[in-house]
Amino acid sequence: MIAYARYFELTKPRVVALIVFTAVIGMFLAVPGLPPWRPVLFGSLGIWLAASSAAAINHLLDQRIDALMARTAHRPLPTGGLNSRQVLVFAIVLGVLSMILLVWQVNVLTAWLTFASLIGYAIVYTGYLKRATPQNIVIGGAAGAAPPVLGWAAISNTVDPHALLLFLIIFIWTPPHFWALAIFRREDYARALIPMLPVIYGVTYTRWQILFYTILLFIVTLLPWITGMSGLFYLGGAIVLGGVFLYYAIRLLDPPDELFAMEVFKYSIWYLMALFAFLLIDHWIMPPTFTAG
Repeated sequence: MIAYARYFELTKPRVVALIVFTAVIGMFLAVPGLPPWRPVLFGSLGIWLAASSAAAINHLLDQRIDALMARTAHRPLPTGGLNSRQVLVFAIVLGVLSMILLVWQVNVLTAWLTFASLIGYAIVYTGYLKRATPQNIVIGGAAGAAPPVLGWAAISNTVDPHALLLFLIIFIWTPPHFWALAIFRREDYARALIPMLPVIYGVTYTRWQILFYTILLFIVTLLPWITGMSGLFYLGGAIVLGGVFLYYAIRLLDPPDELFAMEVFKYSIWYLMALFAFLLIDHWIMPPTFTAG
């Protein structure tokens, strides 16, 4: 693998794409019409750089356990494609560029919130929580739920209550999303001594927790309509998407095979993307009854 491809892999591009996507939706929801292009462009770039920096730090701190897990053994550090110093310098450069760009072209609030999210994921979750508690993904999920708040702040320079509602949706979505993957990869996590929920409490308990959080998620996703943030178009989409997610969670209690957990994981990604797309489309076709900012 040539050098730039190894560095690109450090940024976890698919994960970061979802982060930037939800941040951009937050930007568009922050104003009634189209947001100004400058904070959208530079805010998106700054958030992408920060998320990529956090991903690279994740690679650095997880290199020992990555080498033990089939899913991650191919990464640049376990394979020797890059060394620790190269990854550290890369992560620092991306993080510094992110902060400079956000302060210079967006606003200080967005820079601080983005920096807090970077530290929350890269240091608090990866460096401590991931190895400390089976509730790691629940507590650490706060960092991953921040992007819509960052996007909203980039446009409005405020932390709006409706942005926090988007935060809540992703925060509740994260456990069933990740635990489905953890069920499928539980032997990897056990080998690496990572106390994921199915490793400590077993698969059956984790399946019930996924169902509990999916029910809670279904309820939480109704809040944008209940609060007047979104209209009937979003409500219909949230109900259909949530209903399918509930079907997957219930079916996971007695799955047809081991691969079904990965089907749940994959659907959860499409679910979040579609849900936020419904939020955006509804925002444009159904004038909101709230005042942003």
